[in-house]
Amino acid sequence: MSLQNAFEAEFTKPSVFLDRNKIMPHYTPNVLPFREKELGDITRVVAAALRGQRPENLFIYGKPGTGKTSAARHVMDELSVFAGKKELKIRHVYINCRTHNKKYKVLLKCLREIFPSEPDKAFQGYSAAYLYEKLVGFVRDTETHLILVLDELDKVRDLDELIYSTTRSNDELPKGGISVIGISNNLLFKDALDPRTKSSLCQQEMIFPPYNAEQLHTILEQRVQEAFHPNAVESGAISLASAIAAQESGDARTAIKLLLRAGEMADEARVNKVTDVHVKNARSSVEQEIIMEHVTLLPEHEKLVLYTIAALTLQRKPIQTLSGTKAEGVLYSGEVYEEYERTAKKFKFNDPVSARWYREYINQLEMYGMIVTTQSGPGVKGQTRFIKLKVDAQKIKDVLEKEFAGA
Repeated sequence: MSLQNAFEAEFTKPSVFLDRNKIMPHYTPNVLPFREKELGDITRVVAAALRGQRPENLFIYGKPGTGKTSAARHVMDELSVFAGKKELKIRHVYINCRTHNKKYKVLLKCLREIFPSEPDKAFQGYSAAYLYEKLVGFVRDTETHLILVLDELDKVRDLDELIYSTTRSNDELPKGGISVIGISNNLLFKDALDPRTKSSLCQQEMIFPPYNAEQLHTILEQRVQEAFHPNAVESGAISLASAIAAQESGDARTAIKLLLRAGEMADEARVNKVTDVHVKNARSSVEQEIIMEHVTLLPEHEKLVLYTIAALTLQRKPIQTLSGTKAEGVLYSGEVYEEYERTAKKFKFNDPVSARWYREYINQLEMYGMIVTTQSGPGVKGQTRFIKLKVDAQKIKDVLEKEFAGA
């Protein structure tokens, strides 16, 4: 078959999808079910700018797939529309800090958004200090209220410098100001900031809870109406996808991806219905995909702890207990911490975290379902905490090794 014929076959092939883009994880619907309170809370914080006051800084926390980014972007887009109608001097810039992970990159992104007609060379090559002065100068000269939405804020490597400089810049601004909406999956990241930075924040905080099965079912029904042809998805498929996602993490993205993959499988089989069987078949690949996404979202030292667990798991021989039984793939918590300290030096990370922070990271990794821990019981000499990896050790090691090498 020629490529032209192959393209023609793909173009004319029937599909269960009406608009596949609307079942993609990045799509933001006009209505965000079960986030009315959170939308209202964000709105009340940023509404200070409507009265000529500087909004407080806001930190939004929650596990992946709980609607943090969608809610923040929705509110800010609506604020921009309202401010435009009322001719108010309010601007916002959304920045994904996974991509713009240094103060310099964040400031450069801000200026490119604020001065879109300026060529790149107008800002490239200058120091971070120059970019900072340019940004503050814009706010001062135009008396604008600028709100920076920093998604995955904890990925910024020199976060202390970024937060301290942007928040303290308001001391130089008689009118207008710069406020920060920080979004993070990591509830603990702020504790690692310098005390001087934390004292300058004056922030409010919000936590987005995971969705339950009933809420996920409603969210999926909404997406199905937009993304699939009428009656193309059986109710059992929606119920199963929402139940799986609620059981695993309460992550709406997991539920949505399950239906996306199930729809693709239905298309491949050339059937016009998505069933619970398609969802079951999609589960394994989606779970692995979600886990790997979660891995890349972890704070740097939490990634390093997980990498250490994966590397030790691949080397580990079964532990012999005093009763004569063997424990497969089990690690001692103390040995993991010691190896983590060595690994941090190997990859030239900053100083390893303390044993207290290490324990917090272990708790976080268990909450995400990546590891399971147990206290040692009868048959084991001494008292310790056992750690066992629940995901593919080689994949974890390969992904993070590549990321560390490119850092």
